[in-house]
Amino acid sequence: MIISPDDGHGANVVTELGAHYVMSAITLTQAEGDDFTTGNDFRSVGIVVDPTNYGTSTVSSSTTRRQTYVVKLDTSSGTFDADEVITQASTGAVGKVVEWDSTLSLLYYQQESFKGFGTNATTGNYVAFSGTNQITGGTSSATGTTDGDTETVTLANSNTLTLTSGYATPELQEYSGDIIYLENRKPIQRASDQTEDIKIIIEF
Repeated sequence: MIISPDDGHGANVVTELGAHYVMSAITLTQAEGDDFTTGNDFRSVGIVVDPTNYGTSTVSSSTTRRQTYVVKLDTSSGTFDADEVITQASTGAVGKVVEWDSTLSLLYYQQESFKGFGTNATTGNYVAFSGTNQITGGTSSATGTTDGDTETVTLANSNTLTLTSGYATPELQEYSGDIIYLENRKPIQRASDQTEDIKIIIEF
């Protein structure tokens, strides 16, 4: 006869099994429904607790979320390079390219609170890209403007992207949630037919 602990089997794994490790495993499959770029690499993995949906205090329950800004360029010249700095001279906005979708004329980019990355190099202030003002690539010299339309675009994997006045915000609120684990790795280059298995083992 096996007598269970006071609160039942599994109530306290550390005490019952002497566990000192926990593993989190995830698989990234291609573009993950258009939420995970295949046009650029990644080099950091982490665990974030309770991030919220953009512009709300509601904790996100989705399995994947896109975390880039997007602008649809109605008129463009040249090809934007991944990781290059982009600027909008008329507003002072600064960002970095994540991916340029030349088929749908969608420019995915990031803006963060670091000088020359998401804030104005002169004032240090954060300025959002906006309006039908020209956007210019710092190394490619590519340029583009949006027509400012509010529309819904069907992406490569049949998901849709809603643009308001030509722009779309990330799907999670920036700086929301708590980072409880972060690991930097060698750059992992992605491809449209690629799958990555990521395993994180934590000792406690």
